[in-house]
Amino acid sequence: MPLKILVGAQWGDEGKGRIVDLLAASADIVARYNGGDNAGHTVTVGARTFKLHLIPSGIIQPGTTAVIGNGMVINPASLFKEIDMLAAAGIPVGPNRLRLSYAAHIITPAHLALDVAQERVRGQGQFGTTGRGIGPAYTDKASREGLRLQDMLDLQAFEQKMHLHIQSSNHVLQALYSAEPVDEDAVVGEYVDFARKLTPYIGDTAAMLKTALANGQQVLTEGAQGTLLDIDFGTYPFVTSSSPTAPGALVGLGLGICPVEQVIGVTKSFQTRVGSGPFPTEVQGTAAVKLRGTGSNPWDEFGTTTGRPRRVGWLDMVLLRYAVQINGLTDLVVTKMDVLSGLEKLRLCVAYQAGGQRYFDLPLGPADLSPFEPVYEDFPGWDSSLGEVRAWEDLPQAARTYLLRIEELAGVPIRLVSVGPERAQVVEIADGTCCG
Repeated sequence: MPLKILVGAQWGDEGKGRIVDLLAASADIVARYNGGDNAGHTVTVGARTFKLHLIPSGIIQPGTTAVIGNGMVINPASLFKEIDMLAAAGIPVGPNRLRLSYAAHIITPAHLALDVAQERVRGQGQFGTTGRGIGPAYTDKASREGLRLQDMLDLQAFEQKMHLHIQSSNHVLQALYSAEPVDEDAVVGEYVDFARKLTPYIGDTAAMLKTALANGQQVLTEGAQGTLLDIDFGTYPFVTSSSPTAPGALVGLGLGICPVEQVIGVTKSFQTRVGSGPFPTEVQGTAAVKLRGTGSNPWDEFGTTTGRPRRVGWLDMVLLRYAVQINGLTDLVVTKMDVLSGLEKLRLCVAYQAGGQRYFDLPLGPADLSPFEPVYEDFPGWDSSLGEVRAWEDLPQAARTYLLRIEELAGVPIRLVSVGPERAQVVEIADGTCCG
């Protein structure tokens, strides 16, 4: 079966959107399987930049069909904003190009209000959520109180369920968090209208994907967030509410146990994360300013969804090897190599040190990284711009040395190296190994 799974190998924000866009040129279907509009995937095509939060990035490529899977939580207001944005750019997104799983759950304004209220009462222990209602929506799903897209297919019953949902949420908001209630009648009316509009998009996407794969169509799955934010395997509790890892794609799309052609992990050439939580290789000062950028470019290290400046640091190979293991990665894509140009020295975390002992792998996963100090190897930098480079041999020797060491420590071949935000700014490594 021609199924490819693409995942983030870090804390998200690895540049997955532009890689999905590139790979989607040879895909028939691009399917997202987790998260909601807390994700932000940026695609740059010529002078146009698209910021997508729900619709798979592959929609930019003509001829692709986009699928939003059962593992996702959907804010209809955000979804229609994206549909309108794409339509204004000349990219039609009707029910023939975008299919929504009947089993995906719905985010409402009550979920957003609960998200904000819950984060507020955490005080200094805040998780750094996006405030998009993701956690409360998944909580409702797990407690079997959630609303699914399937509910929208019966307008009368859906209206009643929405009233009950808002009433229950308002009780919690007022009694537990002393927060303002949401406007029940206004929200219910709005969501009944959303239901009318969404009905043509809703269907059995799991059956659709199964048929497509059986017929030899190329399916590319697009993960949101990253491995280190996985609800089970990430830096808990500073994680997201879903499973961004490769096995999550099978559950989040209803694919069952099926053959997978590739599991592609996307990693930056350095490390970033948004919000709270451990970050052993975080840096400050001049290096941080260089890695983060100023925010004047869409690809600088500021959150696509929140606009918050990202924390930055050196690439952590202990965590990257962990991502290789958890996902079963077969291939690596390294993004933002161009950002490293101009740095006099690069650092690569190759191990951790704690209690007089050196660790090349995590003994108990990444939840508690406080005891560990990074062990670095240093590499010379380079001055030349990489934006026009398209071949491995044209990269500066220092850049090749750095990539070779990443590949060696990860134990997985690097197939693509991104040297800029534009679709064509990549170095393809045909044999799948820098060493070739």
